[in-house]
Amino acid sequence: MENTKVDISVEESYKVPNLEKGIAVLELLSFVGAGMTLQEIKVELEISQTTAYRILNTLVRRGYLLYNETSKKYRLSRKMLTVGFRAVQEHNLLEVVLPRLRQVRDKVKETVCFGVLGAEKALFIEQALGTHPFCFVLSPGKVIDLHCSAPGKAIMAYLPANIRDSYLAKMDYKIYNANTITNEKDYLEELANVRLKGYAVDNEEEMSGVICIGAPVMNYHGYPCGSIWISGPKDRLPEESIIMYAGCIMQAAEEISFEMGYTRD
Repeated sequence: MENTKVDISVEESYKVPNLEKGIAVLELLSFVGAGMTLQEIKVELEISQTTAYRILNTLVRRGYLLYNETSKKYRLSRKMLTVGFRAVQEHNLLEVVLPRLRQVRDKVKETVCFGVLGAEKALFIEQALGTHPFCFVLSPGKVIDLHCSAPGKAIMAYLPANIRDSYLAKMDYKIYNANTITNEKDYLEELANVRLKGYAVDNEEEMSGVICIGAPVMNYHGYPCGSIWISGPKDRLPEESIIMYAGCIMQAAEEISFEMGYTRD
């Protein structure tokens, strides 16, 4: 049999160190929405100041980073979001999601949405508009708070603990009304409840009179790559309807997850 042993030295010769460092910079800044200084990045990634400066300057010039002259901080630009949207489309995720959104919409008559996790919050991607004379309409790219939204809770509840904690550390618990969760203790209890039920509810926590119900979409790694949810006025979503519609949403989310390669094992 032919020897298939990999020559490690050959593999190493094809590495591009500065490219790896550039990717590390992007990944680091994706967790720090407020941005970081050159010095902070250099220390965190353990790279020289000259290398860090060259990488940052290149990423700014290519439009992937923004630089604030006042704070001296670098942060991700919206170009990364654009690339992310293209990646979602490229992997046919929306081709899998859209038919399910429409199926759920036809059952519940309310607007059904799909979103993903961003650097600090959730991002709305696509929707199937409700069939009622009055229904909710969102704009693609809309940023959604994690602490008070159904998709935010649905995704956060299933994140690995270390990643979830990084998002918790950046959460400001903006108060919208008396129903909004305002602290980490209550939020963690809510996430535990979401895991127990399999779905999340925004019970007028952001907009008074509006109910949202969401479930996570898993990829083949078992990682919550997004969420689908419905939004509707409170008078059309009493408790019995919430339970019934949650079943429809969870089933659709599970079907999408299986098409993405997810298995419970």
